[in-house]
Amino acid sequence: MTHPANLLPPQTWKTSWKILFRFFFIYFIIQCIPLDLKYFSTLFHIQWGELSFRDIFYLARYTPKFLPSDSPFGGFADWGIIAFIALTGTLIWSFLDKQRKEYNQLYYWLRVIVRYRLAIGVIAYGLLKLFPQQLPYPSISQLNTQYGDLSDWKIFAMSTGVVPSMETFLGLVETTAGLLLFSRRTATIGAGIIITFTGNVFMSNLAYEGGEYVYSFYLVILALFLLAYDAVRIVTLLTLEQPTAPNTVRPYLARPWHRSARIVLKTLFIFFFVGLYGYKTYASYKQNGYQYPTAPGLDNAAGIYNVTEFRINNQELPYSLTDTVRWKDVVFEKWATLSIRSNRYVHPDLANTEEIYAKDAERNYELAGAVSRHYYSYGIDESRQVLFLQNKNKYHQQEKLELHYTRPDSNRIILSGINEKQDSVYVVLNKINKKYPLIEGRRKPLKL
Repeated sequence: MTHPANLLPPQTWKTSWKILFRFFFIYFIIQCIPLDLKYFSTLFHIQWGELSFRDIFYLARYTPKFLPSDSPFGGFADWGIIAFIALTGTLIWSFLDKQRKEYNQLYYWLRVIVRYRLAIGVIAYGLLKLFPQQLPYPSISQLNTQYGDLSDWKIFAMSTGVVPSMETFLGLVETTAGLLLFSRRTATIGAGIIITFTGNVFMSNLAYEGGEYVYSFYLVILALFLLAYDAVRIVTLLTLEQPTAPNTVRPYLARPWHRSARIVLKTLFIFFFVGLYGYKTYASYKQNGYQYPTAPGLDNAAGIYNVTEFRINNQELPYSLTDTVRWKDVVFEKWATLSIRSNRYVHPDLANTEEIYAKDAERNYELAGAVSRHYYSYGIDESRQVLFLQNKNKYHQQEKLELHYTRPDSNRIILSGINEKQDSVYVVLNKINKKYPLIEGRRKPLKL
């Protein structure tokens, strides 16, 4: 039986332990502490008087980047560069520091840095789910897009978004795990939860072609590093059912003001990345989130409309399954987005990472990962009854339409004007009183 005293931190480390520690110390310091000039540029350009949760989110999501984001060698290749730097630093450190017997205190503070870095990383995403915004409820356009016209990641996002309560639960788990990391007594529990939860996120990104697989695995690696410290004691106690020793390493704080400064810094850190961020995230949730535009659309127009008549240059085009010019249906969202389904080519916007855009024109969640529909943001001149449409897809930004609208009754809209090719168009839209089983059957018996 292993005596508990043998599991206490040794006063003299083996040479191999010291070499490994030096490597991981340099490696995780580079991974966790911002050293990138772009990070500080972002920090100094924040409008602190108008601080938003978006600003805090990007501060919390920092990872060092040595290669361009769009580089095929980015992501994991950055880790290789960091590992090379750490290896070089280890060789120099080992040559210069041959007398040191142990690194217990330095190991303690490294774990503190990793704990706090991991905590804000998972909480930044957790609060976006706790107040369900990251994966919002599908829009009318998305509900009327064929399954085969959606990317794998879009299907995953929509499948989660239709159950806000589940998204909230996922956010609660993620946020709780992050909060547990702020105390060294509960850090191991938090790390274990994160390995399970974020490991699943990593696998989901791989399975559904998401874009966060590198970052999610980065968080898993940090959690594994934290769990490794207690792994031997956990196995000894729970698996081998033998006595084990407690963690006796405490930070060395020489002066009383060091302790006070530690408490103040910890309080400010948690207030900024949890309290303030949580408050501003909740405020965004109450204002309908950040994925969809906020500008209101045409009054009482939200819904899907069948195109019953379509003319171009005064020539009527009958309904066709193959015509690339004629529109099939049109959707007016509650916000100022209009989508047109047709056979005209749509260059897919495959954005699959979490981005928070402040401007409506930049918010591309509704069209990302989908084809068969062209999405337009629009402005309204109510006095002239004119809609000014701008294609939201970054690959079709040159497309602009100017359409006059009339509303003979509440279920019909007539559009006339010029399209993206400067051809005259005349379109009659009849609203479809469509019932969505997903909505009609929620919390009550469904009748078709």
